[in-house]
Amino acid sequence: MLKLSQPNISEEAIAGVVDVLRSGYLVHGPESEAFEVALAEYLGCHSVILVSSGTAALHVSLLAMDIGPGDAVLVPDFTFPASANAIALTGARPVIVDVEPSSYTISVAALEDTIRCWDGPEMLKGIMPVHEFGAVADMGKIRALASQYSLRIIEDAACALGARGADGKVGKTGEAACFSFHPRKTLTTGEGGAIATSSPELADRMRRLRNHGMERTAAGMRFMEPATNYRMTNFQAALGLRQLPHLDEWIGKRHRLYQSYQNGLALLVAEGKLFVPKIETGHSLQTFMVVLASRFDRAEVIHALRERGIESNLGAQSLSAIGLYGKPILPSINGGVLADKGLALPMFEQLDENDISVVCAAMAAVLAD
Repeated sequence: MLKLSQPNISEEAIAGVVDVLRSGYLVHGPESEAFEVALAEYLGCHSVILVSSGTAALHVSLLAMDIGPGDAVLVPDFTFPASANAIALTGARPVIVDVEPSSYTISVAALEDTIRCWDGPEMLKGIMPVHEFGAVADMGKIRALASQYSLRIIEDAACALGARGADGKVGKTGEAACFSFHPRKTLTTGEGGAIATSSPELADRMRRLRNHGMERTAAGMRFMEPATNYRMTNFQAALGLRQLPHLDEWIGKRHRLYQSYQNGLALLVAEGKLFVPKIETGHSLQTFMVVLASRFDRAEVIHALRERGIESNLGAQSLSAIGLYGKPILPSINGGVLADKGLALPMFEQLDENDISVVCAAMAAVLAD
């Protein structure tokens, strides 16, 4: 079976994890601190705070900005539900906004219209742009809107470690960019996440919020506020630390695979059978998702590809279709289409051009008239 994704874990990384296990220092420790420093240097940001998952990163960031009951946060319709769940867990309301059909990221036009039309009982407090699959949202325009309407920005960068926008790597600037190290991500620690921030004050509070609201002083432990345990383990950090030097190389390989996909699927695109997104230079290509024409049933396509030895899957969900987060106050059309017709195809750096040719040939056979 040609897998949808596959972790890239070297013998060096395995040895690093084993060394930590043998040391007995399993909770947040030296490897964790080294990984935080290395990530901050890689991103060019002030601080990185490791946490137990990408969802934890979002939750901690929202709490650190005092977002909670009576507040509302704008979030794109097309995303994994963790984005909205983190908002809801604070007691705030997720406000759903449509996305761009080509980049799959939040529509700035829909975002501005939603802000202007907002008449809910909650106070709009923040925007959570999602860099879907590693495509960087239009942060210049989003920051301008946030400044105009006094909104905080919490970037869901779960898929976007190594992605680049106009200002450099995602996470270089801003109050909170939240990364995930789930096994579907290019760099993985099994479970795990991180927050990149340019604010020393937020960094201090985020560290406290991931560790029971505790600060260590000369007099001992001081518990400053109610919080939970969102720490990453030392052996998880050892795994991530040894993958980080290879990340840009892996992303470069994924871009070459994308070019092969673009060439191999060109006829299907010309025939109107599917849409292939234009991948910008700064895209991290955590996932490669095409969009099937409306006449195709995605479940049938997934089954037919599996029969040919190829794993595929949906891309992400439509929050408005789930029913837990309310309906968008303005129509959201693109999010539903992408959720229903999006098809994720194999994408990981261990693939080669022959693998991509096999996938493209299978797609042509499955979508044959």
